[in-house]
Amino acid sequence: NNLTGSIPASLGNLQLLKELDLSFNHLHGEVPTKGIFKNATIVWIDGNQGLCGGALELHMLACSTILSNSTRKKGSLVVKVVIPIAIMVSLAMVIFGSWLWRGKYKSKSISEPSFATKFAKVSFNDLARATQGFSTSNLIGRGRYSSVYQGKLAEDEDDVAVKVFNLETRGAQKSFIAECNALRNVRHRNLVPILTVCSRIDSNGNDFKALVYEFMPRGDLHKLLYSTQDSEGASNNLITMAQRISIVVDVADAMEYLHHNNQGTMVHCDLKPSNILLDDNMTAHVGDFGLARFKIASTTLPIGTSNSLSVALMGTIGYAAPEYAGGGHVSTIADVYSFGVVLLETFIRRRPTDGTFKDGLSIVKFVEINFPNRVLDIVDPQLLQELELCQETPIAMKEKGLHSLSSMLNIGLCCTESSPGERINMQEVAAKVHRIRDAYLRED
Repeated sequence: NNLTGSIPASLGNLQLLKELDLSFNHLHGEVPTKGIFKNATIVWIDGNQGLCGGALELHMLACSTILSNSTRKKGSLVVKVVIPIAIMVSLAMVIFGSWLWRGKYKSKSISEPSFATKFAKVSFNDLARATQGFSTSNLIGRGRYSSVYQGKLAEDEDDVAVKVFNLETRGAQKSFIAECNALRNVRHRNLVPILTVCSRIDSNGNDFKALVYEFMPRGDLHKLLYSTQDSEGASNNLITMAQRISIVVDVADAMEYLHHNNQGTMVHCDLKPSNILLDDNMTAHVGDFGLARFKIASTTLPIGTSNSLSVALMGTIGYAAPEYAGGGHVSTIADVYSFGVVLLETFIRRRPTDGTFKDGLSIVKFVEINFPNRVLDIVDPQLLQELELCQETPIAMKEKGLHSLSSMLNIGLCCTESSPGERINMQEVAAKVHRIRDAYLRED
């Protein structure tokens, strides 16, 4: 609700108050310790960077108890005049914010999935039931900070993906807050749709944080490329040329939106095939915003945190831009590099960490030394078979396919220039890949 100021101590006197959720606002000052504030299991104040003190169970930083004489005089004035006014204003804001919240969800009912509003609030028990107690049989993915489970919130509803954060892992809490703040500010057809969030206490009394997403039945791009490889490393999973081009276009559209939308620039910081999810129609959706950052002018801010994450830890080996290794700043142009690697991998079907790439040979250099004359020697053999099997005007189709392949790989190389200043931006990338797709799908 974008609440500001301090938490009124008088809220602790409200005997009929059962739960209080003030998380993800801009509150500051000391947390009251009376009444409802004594029970950390029914009070939520995460995401307020300026709060301190409170009950020990809240694990907040201690507030300074040393006040100057002038501060004490000011404090007396605050007690007599400002606090009563602040209480009235805060209560008015809570009531008004609640009214806005209800109106907001009513207005969203037209465009959002029907069960996004139906399950606007979920508990730990709801998610435990949905995933059969977070059973390993429901586990569909695991990351550095979280595990993802497939589940069903209700028998007659669609499956959902429940991303449970491992809060014992250092950085998981920041990742949760970053992803919450990122996803509540973005809406795009090629971003994974979030349905709700759960920040509660589990059955053992421990903090529990999870995000609930629409379930993507076709899994992620990494599994699509490699999950059915035979003993020789070749994949039996058929992905057509048109599907690969469409996936690249979808991802380019998502990244262009993140970098150039009107609400500010967002840097994803960890684009890779396992973070690109596919729905029933093979439409690609970019997900996992746990490392995302907002970028304002020349300043890059971690979303929802006040401390920068180490640049050395940003991204994933093979996909992270080379300037990160030298201590470079997080930037959209580093995302462009990651996109370029994903593009090259999609068409040649080799991981950037493949054993072939050693002794200074990377996936980028591998494509560079074979481009453009030996393109057919390095692309996925499935694409060659697809071109050879075209019966109608085989020469024309093969030429069109080769031209599209070369054009796509060329964009990948433009995105992965070693010098950040020489890379193209995502607006240029999106425009180029759209033209390639339109030309490839056009009937001559």
